[in-house]
Amino acid sequence: MKLLSAIVFSARGYWSYLGLAILAIAGMTASQLYTPLVVRRLTDMAVNGDPRLAEEALFMGLTLLLLYLAQAICSYGRSYLTHFAAWHFVADLRLKVYDKLQNLSMKFYHDKQTGQLMSRIINDTNNIEVLIAHAVPDVIVNVVILIGVSAILFWINPMLAVLSLLSVPLLIALSIVFAKKVLPLFRKAQVIMGELNANLQDNLSGMKEIQAFNRHEKEYGKVSNSARGHANAILGALKWSASYGSSVQFLSNTGVIIVIAYGGLLVSLGTLPVADIVAFLMYLALFFPPVTALARVNEDLQTAIAGAERVFEIMEEDTDVKEAENPIVLDSAKGRLRFENVGFHYIDGQEVLKNISVEIQPGEIVALVGPTGVGKTTFISLVNRFYDPVDGAIYLDGIDIKDLELKSLRESISNVIQDVFLFNDSIHENIAYGSPGATKESVIEAAKVARAHDFICGLEAGYDTIIGERGVRLSGGQKQRLSIARAVLRNKPILILDEATASVDVETEHLIQEAMDEVMENRTTIIIAHRLSTIKKADKIIVLNEGIIEDIGTHEELTERGGLYAHLNMINRNV
Repeated sequence: MKLLSAIVFSARGYWSYLGLAILAIAGMTASQLYTPLVVRRLTDMAVNGDPRLAEEALFMGLTLLLLYLAQAICSYGRSYLTHFAAWHFVADLRLKVYDKLQNLSMKFYHDKQTGQLMSRIINDTNNIEVLIAHAVPDVIVNVVILIGVSAILFWINPMLAVLSLLSVPLLIALSIVFAKKVLPLFRKAQVIMGELNANLQDNLSGMKEIQAFNRHEKEYGKVSNSARGHANAILGALKWSASYGSSVQFLSNTGVIIVIAYGGLLVSLGTLPVADIVAFLMYLALFFPPVTALARVNEDLQTAIAGAERVFEIMEEDTDVKEAENPIVLDSAKGRLRFENVGFHYIDGQEVLKNISVEIQPGEIVALVGPTGVGKTTFISLVNRFYDPVDGAIYLDGIDIKDLELKSLRESISNVIQDVFLFNDSIHENIAYGSPGATKESVIEAAKVARAHDFICGLEAGYDTIIGERGVRLSGGQKQRLSIARAVLRNKPILILDEATASVDVETEHLIQEAMDEVMENRTTIIIAHRLSTIKKADKIIVLNEGIIEDIGTHEELTERGGLYAHLNMINRNV
């Protein structure tokens, strides 16, 4: 009930549509309940030989015509309004879930698969549509019919009503057992569907690796296990549904049997008019279909609840990178960074950075060097505030970055990362991605600085070339240069280069380095590079080792000291 309440409250923007739908339901139900009374009156007049029968029959026929017309109009209104509200709510919910995912820190994604998250946004929200457009309206319709029919049956003949409804307590008990048995199975089916999506997403993204390593059979097996596991989980639930539906149908028919047997006896004894037993049978025909329908609705509810649990699990997820209550908006950063006793770990007890204290002046070029896995990328991730330090604090222009508006902090930084991500869009849009409103001329100029202009002009559509998912139509070096062009165009006071030339050849690296010397001028630059030749001109080189700062100095100073940097430099010269 708590989850259903959360869904209904979340849909409050569409309550007016649902309210109109409930009015349509009321009109439809009223006309359904009134119809047997018309037939009862007609039957009574026929049995008693009432001379007004012909005249009344015409009037009653017109009455029934109006009732059925009202039912049709109300049924249409109920269906359209509930679907209108449901699909718009699903669209809103998908956007909310996506927006929530955009604002969760990188820590959230450490143990998540893209396909799993996509399944929650698409498949699980679809199930909530069933709840709003079908399950809830059907519950209202059927419960109102059950109450209305029960009241009329007791009004016609209380004893016959009691006997004909003896199966109802059994039906209620059966529904409770069904819900307890089926919900876990639908939950399992939703989880397996997420796993299937995750497997498919991973495999489609890694198709080159699957083919290169001949792992077709293994990956087929994984997808097969998920696909068949989902089918088996659904079939397990449907087996219970079939048993439940059959039981409901049987118990429903017992009411008809009782009315025919006991009601016929009463008619023969003259204690029950024929018209009443006809009305009774008509009302029972109205009573038990809703009971059967509630069995189906119960199944829909279980499916919707299973999906909603997975959706709201994301909505209730707490992020460890939180916006300050009254954040400071930084209009124009100078670029002075200070790490003060910063410590960080991804997993408790496994420190990545320990007691890091260093200051970077505006316009200074700083390089981070050290063996793989010593925390260089973590260092720049903390500057971007993808994560928050576990200990200590980081300051930008003297302000703790936790107190800065996240948007204004990240608007002060341009990033070129090693694992370049490009969108399935044109080259122009990919370069201009971080600079909304950039002109074509400025995009071309940025591409020239990144030494990308010549290869772009060699493509059939030039800057309008669609590069495919993750830039699949480009080489690694070409993607790297587009990433650099994107950072150049962004033109922010802090520039971060994480292995910015890792995927280019020596000649291109030399050309890009010349351009980057110009780009880095008068802006704070943090460089990570394994090729030490690219950082010799740095004003300050920070040597990281086992999560601590082992040394700081210029290239010449560190080389003369003969420590880890000198060792790495010697290895680079020999490569």
